[in-house]
Amino acid sequence: MDLNPTPEEERYRRGIREWLAANLPAHPRQQDTNRPDWIEPARAWQRKLLEAGFLAVSWPKQYGGQGLAAIYQVIVNEEMARAGAPRLIGEEGLLTLGPTLLVCGSEEQKRRYIPKIITAEEIWTQGYSEPQAGSDLASLTTRAELVGDHFVVNGRKLWASHAQIADRMFALVRTDASKPRHQGISYLLIDMRAPGITVRPLVQIDGRHDFSEVTFHDVRVAKQDLVGGLNNGWKVANSTLANERGNMGLNAGPLMAFPHLLECARRVRRGGRALIEIPHFRQRIAELQIQLEALRLHSYRQLTSSMRGRAGGVDAMVTKLAGSELGHDLAAAAMEMFGDYAMLERSQGDALERGAWAYHLMTSIAFQIAGGTSHIQKNIIAQRGLGMPRER
Repeated sequence: MDLNPTPEEERYRRGIREWLAANLPAHPRQQDTNRPDWIEPARAWQRKLLEAGFLAVSWPKQYGGQGLAAIYQVIVNEEMARAGAPRLIGEEGLLTLGPTLLVCGSEEQKRRYIPKIITAEEIWTQGYSEPQAGSDLASLTTRAELVGDHFVVNGRKLWASHAQIADRMFALVRTDASKPRHQGISYLLIDMRAPGITVRPLVQIDGRHDFSEVTFHDVRVAKQDLVGGLNNGWKVANSTLANERGNMGLNAGPLMAFPHLLECARRVRRGGRALIEIPHFRQRIAELQIQLEALRLHSYRQLTSSMRGRAGGVDAMVTKLAGSELGHDLAAAAMEMFGDYAMLERSQGDALERGAWAYHLMTSIAFQIAGGTSHIQKNIIAQRGLGMPRER
């Protein structure tokens, strides 16, 4: 891939950068997505991006996208991260479900759901993990029985991101217990307002509740909301996971955190010197910058494969693994560099950056688990990418 941008790509980057400088809304560095007063401004921000032509950039025009090449979406993502733009309320649909429907959904499903994902009219959550089906997703037990024109769903899902504000869920359910584990699973689109659904937010270590437990009791789901065919959910799920893992590596976290770390290292002093002037810390920062650049270049290689029609496969897993590990390394370095003040909570007067680095450290651990743990990613990369034998 030629890493030199074309004149058109340069113009596009300047355009989004100038637009963000003029339109970026005021928002805290740490957004509390559970606050009711966050929801409508977040919807408005997503729609403003859409009106400006900077949302769903590479999606087909007939479904509400911009119809541009994938490189332009990468440019938008990079500039949004550099500007510190607020997260999108519809990110679960934009980053995972939307691309999945474009590949696996019926024409009716694409026209019904994708435009509302883009406009944030419908907010989505993911229903994959269960109490006994986290890392081993194929062991899920939530079941769906086809009765006439509807599936009847019973079971429980854990770690559903922002389920308490979601309108709909894309979920894996077991539709044939007699088949081998991976072959009896289906992929359903579920209305979160349907009778029989209970959502219980889960309190995290940082006091927030971004995830929820969702239970289903005789929940009816229309047959036309089955994606990819009956008992073909594992194939559809792999499409979703490839998008999720790739986006978790390409996400704004490390790209936004590194300049913040650099800024703090120039400002915070120890022994009369700025931290950036202390050789040990300067070396640590240099190593992190090298990791970030390596991840960026690998992400471009992944983009090249996508543009040539090749599935993400192991490349997406490497992106996810490297991105989540880098996010943790950045936060851990900050905690070491800034010492006790970095450990204080945002409510304490002497807290550095209002407790942002302690928050980053805790959330970085979650990203090492979400979308497949780092340990599992390493195993899959070793087996599928390097041809090594299965772990015993």
